Amino acid sequence: MSLLKQNTALNSKSMKSSMAKKTIQPAVLFFLILFHFQLSAQKKFASDKGEVSFTSNAKLELINASTKRVAGMIDPANGHFAFIVKVQSFEGFNSSLQQQHFNEKYMETDKYYDATYSGNIIDPIDYTKDGTYDVRAKGNLIIHGKRQERIIPSKIQIDKGVLTIHSDFEIPLADHDIQVPQIVSAKIATVIIVKLNVSMTQK
Repeated sequence: MSLLKQNTALNSKSMKSSMAKKTIQPAVLFFLILFHFQLSAQKKFASDKGEVSFTSNAKLELINASTKRVAGMIDPANGHFAFIVKVQSFEGFNSSLQQQHFNEKYMETDKYYDATYSGNIIDPIDYTKDGTYDVRAKGNLIIHGKRQERIIPSKIQIDKGVLTIHSDFEIPLADHDIQVPQIVSAKIATVIIVKLNVSMTQK
């Protein structure tokens, strides 16, 4: 309903189409990929529990926040993967006002409520054997409605049927059109450090 009101106020068909596309694209993409996964008869690794955290280490302020609202799936038949995070669920900020600004001014979570990453693991993994694998994931990272192709190094550990993913990577805010006003530029880093830890089992 809120999206409809926004589109009406814009009074421009092209702008309305662009806004709608940006708003629904990450979630739609994620569920299309899940549908593709379901076409394969082989069991998939699906997330049981996980956490995504980020750190902004600026000159005048350190910000840490995290969420456990992360879901993902890996198809061992072809290495396809998809992950989705509810951006509004991040917590642990230095203040409630800081959390409010994160959602309203920077991430605009009323419009861009999901962040997704989907693609392929491009290094070989024997999903039937226990072991630790250093791999690269290549895919589309969509944050704040802005898509960027990324290759993200990750460590995958398989132990007694449980697959665990650990990944640390950086996200430049400019890559996803996230604007930081000059007045607070010393308190918010231009490059954010992200950590992903997810445990998955075959289902």
